[in-house]
Amino acid sequence: MIEFVLNNKLIKTTANAGITLVDFIRSEQQLKGTKIGCREGDCGACTVLVGTINSKNHLIYKSITSCISPLGNAHGKHIVTVEGVNLNNKLNTIQTALKNNNATQCGFCTPGFVMALVGLSLQEHLVSKQDAITAISGNICRCTGYKSIEKAAYQIFEELTQIPLNNRLNWLINHLFLPEYFLTILDRLKQIKTPNIALKNSIKVAGGTDLYVRYADNLADADVHLISQVQQKMELTFDENRCTLGANTTVSDLFYNPTFKTYFPEIHAHLKLVSSEPIRNMASLAGNIVNASPIGDMTIFLLALNAEITLKNDDNYLRTLMLKDFYKGYKKLDLHAQEHLLNIAFKLPKLACKFNFEKVSKRTHLDIASVNSALQISVVQHKIQFAHLSFGGVAPIPFYAKNTCNFLGNKILSVAILKEASQILQDEIQPISDVRGDESYKRLLARQLFYAHFLKLFSKTFKILELVS
Repeated sequence: MIEFVLNNKLIKTTANAGITLVDFIRSEQQLKGTKIGCREGDCGACTVLVGTINSKNHLIYKSITSCISPLGNAHGKHIVTVEGVNLNNKLNTIQTALKNNNATQCGFCTPGFVMALVGLSLQEHLVSKQDAITAISGNICRCTGYKSIEKAAYQIFEELTQIPLNNRLNWLINHLFLPEYFLTILDRLKQIKTPNIALKNSIKVAGGTDLYVRYADNLADADVHLISQVQQKMELTFDENRCTLGANTTVSDLFYNPTFKTYFPEIHAHLKLVSSEPIRNMASLAGNIVNASPIGDMTIFLLALNAEITLKNDDNYLRTLMLKDFYKGYKKLDLHAQEHLLNIAFKLPKLACKFNFEKVSKRTHLDIASVNSALQISVVQHKIQFAHLSFGGVAPIPFYAKNTCNFLGNKILSVAILKEASQILQDEIQPISDVRGDESYKRLLARQLFYAHFLKLFSKTFKILELVS
């Protein structure tokens, strides 16, 4: 039995946990405001909100694309569609802003924009003007033009600058952002019990953002093992000099964690290069790792942190190994039968340590990398203590540049050393020509991104002409 609150209605259903949330909303519940567009999580027409109780007993709302989310992941949560934010006989504040700024034409995409901006209003943190645009970064409009939508988003932001830090939900209701029933949801969700739906010999699914793009029809009839339901979500934990991330940790969890930002000051700039807001809200780090894409952004990110992973099988046996040893070949993993990834851990960078992430793609945002790269390096008195360098798009696997890292260790940081290291890197990468670029282009990008790390992290030491001459 899957149980959740859909708008203001308690749902109890025996529907297969593997069907998509959007199909259940539209076909089973006849809520047609949530549209089906791409079925790949790209267009945002199917955007809904998911409210989840966190460890602080707060109800946290995030926008997701329901076309690639399994129904089972809705268990114990509040799912909000565009019908669930309507007020009696009048538009809410967000709908009014879109109307007054002429931000709709055919209207197909409008419910997705409404829900994305409702999600913005429900954030616990103070939102910025840029957050208003980030909130709708996963929504596509094909007929209106974005300037009118941006104007509506900025108007909503201006109204949200008045929101108090306490009693935010009451303020949103009083200012006609939300209907009053939102006040009852937290207590109603507490009555729902956590299910026992672990199934041996079933397909393991986390956020679904990869599997449901490729196999949604097959998964609709399959037995799925929903990791987010059978494995309690571990919050980001910081223990002395170590950070541990639960398998279900999302990119947004990193993005909005204040402690994480103290160790990685550029984290917002880095993670905005990773997909769109709804996908960052639902895609798990474990899924990104196990997907084994040679250009997965977060895998490259974690490789440079020299992360280790803990695997758990159905008999609760635990096994730990370095992430860089997890990949054995193209889509081949050191993953035994019935194992799944439990958590990811890495040492937190110290004062002498620097970190950077770079990505080249045809579009700056919302695109797959041609080549991406991350570097963690520690330098004391011009001497490199260690370097962890990773690349995507230059090998059949997410690539840890072992030979280059070994060479850089204990070297004096200089132009000559970097040029020599760049040549070692060229010798150990194995790019192939594909739709994102030919081999020579990827080799050039690898060289340029390698130098870009040092130009960014040691801007007072290196000049670009010294390195490329």
